[in-house]
Amino acid sequence: MLKENFHELHCFLAVAKARSFTQAAGTLGVSQSALSHAVKALETRLNLRLLTRTTRSVAPTEAGERIIACLEPGLRELDVALDTIVQMSGLPAGNLRLSAGDHAIVSLLWPKLKPFLRRYPAIHVELVADNGLVDIVRGGFDAGVRLGESVEKDMVAVKVGPDMRMITVASPDYLARYGTPHTPHDLQDHRCINMRLPTSGGVYHWEFAQAGKPLRVRVEGQLIINPLPARIDAAREGFGIACVPEDTVADLLRSGTLLAVLDDWCPAFAGYYLYYPSRRQHPPAFALLIEALRHRE
Repeated sequence: MLKENFHELHCFLAVAKARSFTQAAGTLGVSQSALSHAVKALETRLNLRLLTRTTRSVAPTEAGERIIACLEPGLRELDVALDTIVQMSGLPAGNLRLSAGDHAIVSLLWPKLKPFLRRYPAIHVELVADNGLVDIVRGGFDAGVRLGESVEKDMVAVKVGPDMRMITVASPDYLARYGTPHTPHDLQDHRCINMRLPTSGGVYHWEFAQAGKPLRVRVEGQLIINPLPARIDAAREGFGIACVPEDTVADLLRSGTLLAVLDDWCPAFAGYYLYYPSRRQHPPAFALLIEALRHRE
């Protein structure tokens, strides 16, 4: 029965993970009709409904979830075994999927991945940009990259970047017009460029600290902008004060296009970590990736 169902099980898992026949078909390189036929054949063979389909979404049924829970560990072990056999040829190979936020990808991962990919041309890496807190197990990722404070305690965490600072910046024109805040509480009298948290949906409360005492401040302003480059541009154009990673505005600070405010209230904190489940067995290519990304002082 396994031999008969293996192709259909693979198709079902792809659709269940993507929550979309269209996306799954693109990933597998098959037509939507062929994918739909394979899943329907599996449901008929098992006499079970595995997916709930609507005009807008696809989701696994309870029976589908149980099959996924049984199927994924076995397929992971098979992938690892096959990759290990490939390594015997002396050429590291494999497919790796990583989830990370835009800033981590641009500032940290991509610069480190370029020499890694050139050195190991048979290792394929998929980078998925998502600024929310992604369930990497459910999403089918080998690992994720997030700030250390966001990593769940049951994950293995490897530091892959230096400590960071979030700083508040504004244009000289804005400060000349509205004045300079001297404490975080002064921000309540200023126009601030905010962002909405992708996971909870709430507006971000700016975080500060002094003498080891944390302080969170809710700010207001004309703009709420999630993309980081747009927030920086809005600050540069004088629309208000923005809270951004220090490395993203280093050149603008050096040129005087932007000025830092409340600098004493913006301490460094632990930067980005690669995280992955301790219970998951990874292919040899993943060990090479960890070493390539690992932060070294």
